[in-house]
Amino acid sequence: MENLGVGDSWKGRRVLVTGHTGFKGSWLSLWLLESGASVYGLALEPQGPSSLFNQLQLSNSLDHAICDLRDFEGVKERVDEVDPEFVFHLAAQPLVLKSYVDPLATWNVNLLGSLHLLEALRLLGSPCAVVMITTDKVYENRGVNHFYSEGDRLGGFDPYSCSKVALEIAVESWRKACDFTGKRKGIRIAVARAGNVIGGGDWGADRLVPDIVRALLANQVVELRNPDSIRPWQHVLDVLSGYLLLAEMLSSSDGRRYEEAWNFGPEPTEIRTVRELAEAILEIWPGIWRETGPTCSNGQHEAEFLALSIKKAQEEFGFTPRWNFSESVRRTVEWYRCVSNGTDALEMAREQLSAYLAA
Repeated sequence: MENLGVGDSWKGRRVLVTGHTGFKGSWLSLWLLESGASVYGLALEPQGPSSLFNQLQLSNSLDHAICDLRDFEGVKERVDEVDPEFVFHLAAQPLVLKSYVDPLATWNVNLLGSLHLLEALRLLGSPCAVVMITTDKVYENRGVNHFYSEGDRLGGFDPYSCSKVALEIAVESWRKACDFTGKRKGIRIAVARAGNVIGGGDWGADRLVPDIVRALLANQVVELRNPDSIRPWQHVLDVLSGYLLLAEMLSSSDGRRYEEAWNFGPEPTEIRTVRELAEAILEIWPGIWRETGPTCSNGQHEAEFLALSIKKAQEEFGFTPRWNFSESVRRTVEWYRCVSNGTDALEMAREQLSAYLAA
């Protein structure tokens, strides 16, 4: 497992990545392409010319298809066309604040859209390993400093979190129903829960690092809503290494034993506050910040403390983060500064992927 992504384990494998035009989807697609996989995408259009997908020119390297998860016939047609050996389901409405503004769309995409994918795979009936991506926010937050483990009670608060909890329940039901009817046909499915991901190329709205970078590029003061909130910040490549490991485990001879939920996050000593992340960035890329007051003043809820226990994945298949908090921040800032100063984004991404694999 130390040579994850550089041997022949992914060479020539047909991999479907939903949400391949997003931040994590773009990094995952690049990693798979560099490993020799045949990568097929299913997603909405990338958000603007500055999106990481466009910066990496991935449409020239993978089989790129635009499709809305809410369009079952379109999803089925794409799944039938690809006949994937592996599926990484990242496509989602991923923003907590947006889920308050448009909860119905959030539920339609995150739950119904995901069920469309599962149904298309069931009807196709080909063996494959499926990693469904949810979030650390699926846990019932007790308002205490607790590292959530996979056996803890689920119970999201906001529409985004609840939609992901519903997805996990649906996945478990799907497994049981297919086993009961004898229609599993070699499809193995697991859930991956990850924390707050950082890394170069994220331009999403209402996300801390992109907001900081946009302020710095515009020579503006960085605004922090909840500086004392604690999150399991982790570099995107560490999270993706967990997804890839899990997919490999699912495809092994005893893969059905891995059909569970798995946490992927940093080591317990590496969690930090919003304030600490901002100050670590500003120490490398000089700027100033100010507190603007909590987002929750309008009644919306955000947890103050979120952290994951990764003991299960460490013990069961050797998942270990390679970059600590300081290195993750350094690599993230390096990417944004170099690319904003003219370095080719694809060259920068390949360089960081090589450095990660050599870590």
